Amino acid sequence: MIGTFALVFAGTGAIVINEISNDTITHVGIALTFGLVILAMIYTFGDISGAHFNPAVTIGFWAARRLPGRETLPYIFSQGLGAFLASGSLRFLFPQSRLLGATMPAGSELQSLILETILTFFLMLTILNVSTGAKEKGITAGIAVGAVIGLEAMFAGPICGASMNPARSIAPALVSGHLEHLWIYCVAPPIGACMAVLACRCVREEGCCVKAPV
Repeated sequence: MIGTFALVFAGTGAIVINEISNDTITHVGIALTFGLVILAMIYTFGDISGAHFNPAVTIGFWAARRLPGRETLPYIFSQGLGAFLASGSLRFLFPQSRLLGATMPAGSELQSLILETILTFFLMLTILNVSTGAKEKGITAGIAVGAVIGLEAMFAGPICGASMNPARSIAPALVSGHLEHLWIYCVAPPIGACMAVLACRCVREEGCCVKAPV
């Protein structure tokens, strides 16, 4: 919950502050903020909770049989709660913000749907290959995952928002009241994450999908 709060508060907060300060943070700064906050939170909570700040990643770990089914819903509930607390805090701090950093496609819905699926695919593929079991921990995990998020936000953010995370999109959309196009960011990330599990099984026949107790 705390990690997802930090992600949404810092990431969407950077978008909000960039809007009201006439682009002083810039798009590159926003992308770096998302990458850096994830890097910091993985090193902070990786050995405690596995650094699950994304429902799509949690679903991916479950599909890869690295996470017991009984733990999946509590993780997703905690992520959603942290995201809503962050968006609520931003609403209190910046009531003038219209979207609160909600993700919106710049082009067609199909374009953003495909982009979000591909982005989450590569994010999950990276996570599966640097994590231990259902936990993102170790020397390389924070750097690798943070770098992928920053990279994907850098080049795809202006088109689809580069959410890759349903909690990150749902919270600001609901708190700001802008639910248009939200379905894209609820559907595409879990699909991309599950596709990554299949790809991981192809390139790493052993070790990618370790069965967890149910």
